[in-house]
Amino acid sequence: MSHLPLSRARELLDRFSDYRILVVGDLMLDRYVHGQVDRISPEAPVPVVKVLREHCVPGGACNVALNIQALGGRASVCGLVGACAHAEVLMTQLQKAGVDVSPVTADPEVTTVVKTRILADRQQMLRVDRENADMGGKVDSPEFLSKLDAALANADGMILEDYGKGVLTPALVRRALDHAKARGIPSGYDPKDNHELDVAGVTFATPNRKEAFHVAGMRDRHPERAPLEDAELLGAARRLRELWQPLHLMVTLGPQGMLLISGASPPQHVSTRAREVFDVSGAGDTVIATTMLALSAGANFREAAELANAAAGIVVGKVGTATTGPAELLAALEQDAGEGEA
Repeated sequence: MSHLPLSRARELLDRFSDYRILVVGDLMLDRYVHGQVDRISPEAPVPVVKVLREHCVPGGACNVALNIQALGGRASVCGLVGACAHAEVLMTQLQKAGVDVSPVTADPEVTTVVKTRILADRQQMLRVDRENADMGGKVDSPEFLSKLDAALANADGMILEDYGKGVLTPALVRRALDHAKARGIPSGYDPKDNHELDVAGVTFATPNRKEAFHVAGMRDRHPERAPLEDAELLGAARRLRELWQPLHLMVTLGPQGMLLISGASPPQHVSTRAREVFDVSGAGDTVIATTMLALSAGANFREAAELANAAAGIVVGKVGTATTGPAELLAALEQDAGEGEA
């Protein structure tokens, strides 16, 4: 049963433009090389891809910022890039989307994180990653920290977006969370399953099911069970609350929707409407962007989760990392309300 009337959804969405959200984390460029395969190489038993076209889109924490902009909010990003052509492409695309990139530090000793996907006949054949071995020293520099502090001073909410590429160090995370708490602005954490951090006191965290079990150190034996009857899932959620100490925890469950736990309240389940799924990449970015904007705009956690759940249901019906906007989101909510009354 929905706790979010359409009138309330409209009210919240109308407020999104009043809020600036800072996204701190791993900035990436997703590069796609499309081609066709007609022969095998004479040099080795591998296919030869004849390139037909290429395109690039912002990825990682940048995609969260694009989701915020698409939803009507105002996004800033804080992270590291190199002094290279890839960084120029990434910064230009973000600026064209309206994202504030002034908190980004460009360092010639840093490799801009680029994921290059080679595709032929709609099949991904290979992925080539460019990234840094260690960026800890760079994010502790006076220049980086000065930009972070200035961006936090102007933010209405702050998201820690971890893709495990090295920007979110323990010291940086603690600094950002303490600053957010001191200013009384909400903070969100989107974790990576192989990179544990001390995020005690974060407003909310949004692990997916796989990440939740990994960080909890548990095996997921019964993913088909109803969430509120899944003792292992509830146990993993309890473990995460002990580790991260968030005010709210949202475990995203794909087609099963979301598990919500807030304070001493009993766990809640937000189910998802059955939709045709084309691509789940980027759905987590949509969830945390929508949740943060909704909380900033005055929503309670259940209302924010329902908006985020509906937004994620839209983007998984699109190919590639995608976004949704207020009009499309309201239309989906109206459709769901109509089906619920039928």
